[in-house]
Amino acid sequence: MIAIRIAKGTFKVWTKRIGNNPKMKLLLLAGGPGLSHEYLECFESFIPKEGVELIYYDILGSGYSDNPKDTTLWDLPRYVEELEIVRKELKLDSSNLYLFGHSWGGILGIEYALKYQKNIKGLIVSNMMASAKLYAEYATNVLSTDFEPKALARVREIEAKKDFENPEYMNLLIPNFYVKHICRISPDQWPNPLNRAIASENSSLYVTMQGPSEFGISGKLVNWDRTADLKRITIPTLVIGAKYDTMDPKHMKWMAGQMSRGEFLYCANGSHLSMYDDQEAYMSGLVKFLHKVDTK
Repeated sequence: MIAIRIAKGTFKVWTKRIGNNPKMKLLLLAGGPGLSHEYLECFESFIPKEGVELIYYDILGSGYSDNPKDTTLWDLPRYVEELEIVRKELKLDSSNLYLFGHSWGGILGIEYALKYQKNIKGLIVSNMMASAKLYAEYATNVLSTDFEPKALARVREIEAKKDFENPEYMNLLIPNFYVKHICRISPDQWPNPLNRAIASENSSLYVTMQGPSEFGISGKLVNWDRTADLKRITIPTLVIGAKYDTMDPKHMKWMAGQMSRGEFLYCANGSHLSMYDDQEAYMSGLVKFLHKVDTK
């Protein structure tokens, strides 16, 4: 494990390596923002045995990294620069760095690539659209139709009152949204790494950036949009989407087509956490992409 100092040495962020490969190092950016690396521990059963070095990284405010009380630090451009510090400290570069970002991690990965893609060998954007506005529209126009009408009406009432601490809110979202679009495994059977990550989530960071739930977006990222900039990403990029995702799989396929070296992986049985509920398709597709880029 390596603790890396950021913000002029004021804070430390946590990283951990598994395996060793000078040519193939997969740095994982978890979602949320505010979730720890823990839910990505499922990668350990697939990636290291393929000869790929796995690197966990908890961004500032999540997991084992420092959690300052200054919420002005919850800022996308600052996180891009934090990632650049981590890259340098771990001696990662275009000869070995595969940058993986899931959900919010995909936003961070896209932003980092737009500024520093010269440092990346391959990029993976998993279960993330390129526009917060289009994501919100998809949640409103498509995903909400899966709700039982009375439950949706009550959810909207709670949201209008900003009564997000009301336990009824999550009690409605879990059966109507989370088990359909976040992880299509019965909540009482959710894997331990996922439960640990959820239990340790930094709600301050999550709400500040995302909003109170995965059902739409209302935080600082609400106006984030990189649809017009995807064509500037010229490194090999894999975009992963799933049929039951919180994100529109058609849009994610479109994203891959905007990048000159983009590819799309579709998980026909998966949701937002398709690394769990469509694991075979997800992991085999990811591994295939890593080896493909490595042999070129």
